[in-house]
Amino acid sequence: MDRLRYLLLLRGAGLSRRLRQRLTPAGWLASSGMLAAAALGLDTNTTMAYQAFTFALALIFSAWLAALCFRPRLRLRRILPRFGTAGQPLPVCVRVENLGRGAQRGLTLREELPEPRPSCEEFRRAETPAGAHWLGRLSGLSRWRGLSKQIQAARPEEAALPDLPPAGDCSVTLRLTPSKRGMLRLENLAVVRTDPLGLLRSFWRHREAGSVLILPKRYPAPSLALAGGRRYQQGGVALSSSVGESPEFVSLRDYRPGDPPRRIHWKSQARTGRLIVKEYQEEYFVRHALVLDTFAAPGPVFEEAVSVAASFACSVLTQESLLDLLLVADEVYCVTAGRSLGGEERMLEALAAVGPSPQPSFSVLAEAVLRRLDGLSAAICVLQAWDEPRRSLVRRLRAGGIPTVAMVVKEPGGAFQPEASCGPVHVLEAGRIAEGLAGIDA
Repeated sequence: MDRLRYLLLLRGAGLSRRLRQRLTPAGWLASSGMLAAAALGLDTNTTMAYQAFTFALALIFSAWLAALCFRPRLRLRRILPRFGTAGQPLPVCVRVENLGRGAQRGLTLREELPEPRPSCEEFRRAETPAGAHWLGRLSGLSRWRGLSKQIQAARPEEAALPDLPPAGDCSVTLRLTPSKRGMLRLENLAVVRTDPLGLLRSFWRHREAGSVLILPKRYPAPSLALAGGRRYQQGGVALSSSVGESPEFVSLRDYRPGDPPRRIHWKSQARTGRLIVKEYQEEYFVRHALVLDTFAAPGPVFEEAVSVAASFACSVLTQESLLDLLLVADEVYCVTAGRSLGGEERMLEALAAVGPSPQPSFSVLAEAVLRRLDGLSAAICVLQAWDEPRRSLVRRLRAGGIPTVAMVVKEPGGAFQPEASCGPVHVLEAGRIAEGLAGIDA
C-alpha cells in the first residue's frame, strides 16, 4: 500500500510543481474557467458554456505557442561565494550577456534546484506528523510533505533582469536561502519570460554547475570565562612553534642518544670535538577542547547539537589559545584551530559535513578526550543524551581538574534526570536553543 501511495504522490508532486512553475495567476484563472466550462457545457443543446470553454482553450493554446517561441541567445556566468550559512540568505552574482540581434525585455532569472524527492524506503520509514489531518494520514501526503521539506536544499528567489539591448550585459544578484548545512550543489540557471497574454511562463535553461559549502546555523553564544591556566603541551618545540610560541634557549649540554640532529650546536662541536646539543625550556599554553557527541540518529536534536558546537567554535577561539574540536564519524577526528593553525573556518567546514557516527559506543569519543587530559585547560561538552557513559566523561574531566561546561540537547518536552555527582549541567531544548544559551552564566 505504501508503494502505491508513493508512486501516486511522486507523479502528483511532479505535475503540481510543473503547473506552479508554468501558470501565472491569470493562467490558473483561465485554466479553472476552462475546466468549469467543460463540465457545464457537456450538453451543447441546453447551455452555452461550451463557448466559454472554446474561448479559454484558444487563449491557453495561443499562450503555449508563444512560450514555444522563446529561444533567447544569452551567456550566463555565475559567481559563487566560498561559504554560506544555513537559514541565512546567500547572495549569488550572475553575469548576463545578450548574444542575439534583438533586445530582450521582461525577463527574470532564478536558480533551478533539483526537485526534492524522498525515496520509497524513506517514505515507508517516516512517521506521520502529530496532528496531521485524517486525509493526509490516509493518503501519506503529510509524510511526503515532511520528507520533502527535510530534503529541500534551499529556497530560491527570482530576480528581474533589466532590458538587454543587442550585445548588452548586466549583473544580477540572486538570493538563495539554504535550508540545511552541507554542500549545496547548483545545476541550472533558468531565464523566465511571461507570454504576451500573461497566462504561461516559458523557461530557457542554462547548465551552470557549481557548489557552495553551507556552514551550520549559529546562535549567539555566551562569552564563557573558562578557568584553567596554561598547560604543558607534549610534542615539544615543533608543536610549540607551529602555534606561535617561541622556544626559549636554556643551555648547552652533551648529546644523548635520541636527541634530534637539528638541536646539535655545530660551533661547539667544532670547538670541543664532542657532540653538543641546545636545550630549550618546555612550552606551556592554553588549550581548550570542544567535544561534540555524534552518537545519535539524524534529526532536529542532532542538527541543533551541531549548531551549538558551531556557535561555541566561533565564540571561544581567541588569539592566545588553541581549541580542539573532537568528534567521531567513521573514526576519531580532532580539528585544531587558533594561533597560526587557522581560525574557526576549519572547524565550521568540519561541522558542515559531519553526520551521525556509525561507531557503536560513546566510549570511543570518551577515550579520545581523556587521552588529551594532561594538555587541556578547559572543556566544553555538547551532548545529546545524559546516560552513564556521558556522565562518567564529565565526572572524570572535572575530577582531573579540568573546568568543564556540559550541555545536553534534548527533544522538546523530553525528560532529563540530573545527577548531583556530576555537577552543573545545562539543558538545551531543540527549537529553543537561543533561549537556553542565553541562560548559561558567562
